[in-house]
Amino acid sequence: MKLQHTLGGLEGLDPIPLETRVFVQDWEQRIFGIHTAMMALSPQLDLEATPSTFSTIWTWADLRKGAEGMNPFDYFKFRYYEKWLGGISGYFVDKGYITQEELETRTNAFLKSSSTPLPQGGDPKIDARVRKYLLIGDDPKRERTSEPRFKEGDVVQVRDPDTVDHTRLPGHLRTKVGVIDSVYEASYTYLCDTGPDGVGAAMPVYCVRFDPDVLWPANTEDNFTFYADLFEAYLDRHSAS
Repeated sequence: MKLQHTLGGLEGLDPIPLETRVFVQDWEQRIFGIHTAMMALSPQLDLEATPSTFSTIWTWADLRKGAEGMNPFDYFKFRYYEKWLGGISGYFVDKGYITQEELETRTNAFLKSSSTPLPQGGDPKIDARVRKYLLIGDDPKRERTSEPRFKEGDVVQVRDPDTVDHTRLPGHLRTKVGVIDSVYEASYTYLCDTGPDGVGAAMPVYCVRFDPDVLWPANTEDNFTFYADLFEAYLDRHSAS
């Protein structure tokens, strides 16, 4: 299990950052814009065609993979949008949009001279598609096609799937026992298939209730309950030993 997948269950990760600005530096806004445009132009979306040469799938999950797939020591060394920059750059190299040598050459040119002109783009059809995507988004909610395996009150145990670059399962919940607090009415898909992690196609999602003493034995406060929304693929029916 990668360390950065289990932050919700760890203590002593001080100092806690108190930065409240969304963007600390101007370049971070540009990275956010690039990521948004990539999502909007991703070919699986049923939106108007554009002259863009971007032709491969990019989602929030792909962005998260780029960060969470890092070596943990690197993950904690870089700031939030630095991880975004690394993940997006690596994606463009992996997909053949640019070579590593070309990327390094362009990077060095900007580092040597801050007056180097930035690339200029813009096309009305591309801009319109990005704006439309920002309005409609990409809803993971789907009609339910099968009955949920669990019902309210069922005792379940969280699975311990193989480690992957990106997961929606908080690390500190692995193998823990909880109770189904509620079953969401629809089914939900995810932005990509997580492979051996088990999430991808639409499935039921549950709100699971955990006793904090189960998660953090002898280290909890009174009158406190922990809730987590979990995909069905992460749960098994608990059999008491």
